[in-house]
Amino acid sequence: MSTETERVTTDARRARRRERARGIADQASGGVRVLIAKLILVGIVDAVAIYAVLVLVGFGEWGVIAIVVAVATLVNWIYFSRRALPAKYLAPGVIFLALFQVFVLLYTGYVGFTNYGTGHNGSKEQAVNALTASALERVPDSPTYPVAVVEGSGELGLLVTTPDGDALLGTSERPLEEVGGATFEGDRAVAAPGWETLQFAEVLERQDEVTALSVPFSSDPDDGRLSTPDGSSAYRYLSTLEYDEATGSVTDTATGVVYEDIGTGAFTSADGEELMPGWKVAVGFDNFVKAVTDQRLAGPLVYVTLWTFAFALLTVALTFAIGLFLAITFNHPRMRGRRIYRALLILPYAIPSFLSALVWAGMMNQSFGFLNQVIFGGAEIPWLTDPWLAKASVLIVNVWLGFPYMFLVCTGALQSIPAELQEAARVDGANPAQAFRRITLPLLLVSIAPLLISSFAFNFNNFNVVYMLTDGGPRDSSAPIPVGHTDILISMVYKVAFTGQTRDYGLASAYTIIIFVLVAVISIIAFRRTKSLEELN
Repeated sequence: MSTETERVTTDARRARRRERARGIADQASGGVRVLIAKLILVGIVDAVAIYAVLVLVGFGEWGVIAIVVAVATLVNWIYFSRRALPAKYLAPGVIFLALFQVFVLLYTGYVGFTNYGTGHNGSKEQAVNALTASALERVPDSPTYPVAVVEGSGELGLLVTTPDGDALLGTSERPLEEVGGATFEGDRAVAAPGWETLQFAEVLERQDEVTALSVPFSSDPDDGRLSTPDGSSAYRYLSTLEYDEATGSVTDTATGVVYEDIGTGAFTSADGEELMPGWKVAVGFDNFVKAVTDQRLAGPLVYVTLWTFAFALLTVALTFAIGLFLAITFNHPRMRGRRIYRALLILPYAIPSFLSALVWAGMMNQSFGFLNQVIFGGAEIPWLTDPWLAKASVLIVNVWLGFPYMFLVCTGALQSIPAELQEAARVDGANPAQAFRRITLPLLLVSIAPLLISSFAFNFNNFNVVYMLTDGGPRDSSAPIPVGHTDILISMVYKVAFTGQTRDYGLASAYTIIIFVLVAVISIIAFRRTKSLEELN
């Protein structure tokens, strides 16, 4: 009988637990308002996913499309399921982590193995269209096509009337296609559904855009394009470059030179001449090999790398030394007004670094800077234009910005060290220098060493100070890439990718991967070294 009673009691407890769990799940799912908010947010996610799929279909990125669809499906299942309560809280963070961290890293790695850059931005089809469009010549016996300039979704197009009386419409990206429901005035098409026809005054205002507009005659690039000199009549133009899809080559009909696709992302003639623009292709480890073995690039890479290490190490060493000295000074019990001094010392750390760098750049101006005019009595010291003085200036400003951080962490670490240890050292006859070297510094490094490593990694990629203070200058005119004497690796990568006449995203991504490997290796070694300090705890 007792066994039966215990079983009934156990079942009742389980039932109560299930009811309690169900109640928690219902509370977590919320009421009608929460459901409406959930529907709106999930609807936004689905709308973004659908838009991304539509865009990616045009580029043929089927792998990325599959990932987008899978993620959108998973999000819908998580937020409309009662069984995935923990995932409801984890999903946003995981998605943002994947989007802004994992994807960026993977895409950077992918670009590093391609020739992506100036002249190699798009696909082969886009390169063929650009090449044929750049070598257009008007057909001598071309018929005159009456046209109307139209605009839709911010894009200009030509509404063309053929000699047979048909209405065709195309843009610079889309070839001519027949339009249904076009409006005619006499035998001339003047309007098309969904498009706004530009009036004569509007055509005059946008004359440069109109005359630059070139519409493919058909999907075959060799059929030429239509262009209008006045916005009312168009003529057919044929390119002197003919693309042979069967052989994948381009022939210059004017000279007879044949340009082949040899796998380098550009049509190349027998004597090595390339037609630009080209297209993006995978090049394997070519960017990494070129960065290390090409003498024109290896030279700047070596001295920029050495300066980057020197910059990061000297910054960490000087900021730690100054911060520790000030922390010990203002941690002394006889020091009066410690709170005021500490507040003043934190000010450089409280001001945004890019603003401070801009202020220092003005103060260090050779002609009218505060330092030269006031401190040095009108001297013209080239703080930012001499290679060595510019390096010193960058270090001075970076140390000025960084020592308050070290002052704060050293103050906290010193206050956590028991005072009894210092008293015991004095009793044993140790002088202040010995007590600091034998007791204070080792105990301090137990908590400070990881912060020193992270500070080194931060300064290794400290873009703000270099860019705002000197912009990497003064420029090294002998280097084939836009690099200066104060550039560190990250600012050099920025210049390779985004400045100059030729922007090489593939090479910049290869440099980025090299930087990542260097920082990772140094951090791993340094963290392993810090384990020897743990036995002091």
